[in-house]
Amino acid sequence: MNISAFKLIALTLPLLFGLQTAFAQSISVRFVTNKGDITIMLYDETPQHRDMFLNVVKQGLYKNAEFNRVIKDFVSQGGELDDTILNREKRHPKKFVIRLPAEIKPNLFHKRGALGAGRDDNPEKGSYISQIYLVAGKKFSDAQLDAIEQKKGRKIPSAQREVYKTIGGVPHLDGDYTIFGEITQGLEIADAINSVATDQNDVPLSPVVFNIIILSKVDY
Repeated sequence: MNISAFKLIALTLPLLFGLQTAFAQSISVRFVTNKGDITIMLYDETPQHRDMFLNVVKQGLYKNAEFNRVIKDFVSQGGELDDTILNREKRHPKKFVIRLPAEIKPNLFHKRGALGAGRDDNPEKGSYISQIYLVAGKKFSDAQLDAIEQKKGRKIPSAQREVYKTIGGVPHLDGDYTIFGEITQGLEIADAINSVATDQNDVPLSPVVFNIIILSKVDY
């Protein structure tokens, strides 16, 4: 991450929380990667994540970023790694720790192609502003979904069960991380990214670089 960009974000974040959203509804963004392009629709149901993501993109946070943690059939994570974020905060404990309040919605779930916000183990489930992930996942059987329901202590809605059985995803992450968008074009590119060769730490052997373009309605 660009350090100057981080400083700018740290200074402007409190102000951004107090502003009313000025963005049009149903915004999409394009991830331009060295594997191809991915178009993602940002959810209006998660306005804080949508607006903050657009703001940090404009500030250059994700310029020449990388998918630097790729776990096949699970997720492709981009932006800063957990250790980078947490070590910086450990070195500067008196500085404001930036977390975006969770916007976890029961109808926004970890289906294949969903866009989620990474986080640490903070009890409020607040999100990092410098880490995202694309859900890859896998297909689940009814028995596997029943086991997840029992372990999590909640029912998976029938419509979501059908998605997990036919399209796939990562249902055990539901309720713990904010999902704030989904892929509308380029799912095959996301699949290709999730299939790259990695080392023992899940880091791609060849960098997967991306930049993000904010689209107007006529662009998607």
